Amino acid sequence: MAKVLGLGGVFFKAEDPAALRGWYARVLGLEVSDWGAMFQHPKVGAVTWAPFDAATRYFEPSQAGFMINFIVDDLDGVLARAASEGVEPTGRQDDEGMGKFAWMIDPAGVKIELWQPSKPSAEA
Repeated sequence: MAKVLGLGGVFFKAEDPAALRGWYARVLGLEVSDWGAMFQHPKVGAVTWAPFDAATRYFEPSQAGFMINFIVDDLDGVLARAASEGVEPTGRQDDEGMGKFAWMIDPAGVKIELWQPSKPSAEA
């Protein structure tokens, strides 16, 4: 059955994302790039921590200051399951490098990003 495998990321608005990334690097020792930090998921993908500019429109149509990303095993299956509950996605994107994405709004008005990572290439 299609399901969530784990947390794929926490994305939130910040007045000064660069300064916040620097603080997390200095104070907590996160290895932070110009977009955020990643923690490898034990089975597939990675968990991403990323502050966005306070003026970002990426979380729309939600008015919340954050978005939650979930790693899923079967995006089409999860979307079918959601549709059976009357929930339709607000968008979808298939990215050859990163995998498949879809978005929806939960009952609390929070934007949910569903991510089915691309299958890793077989090692030689």
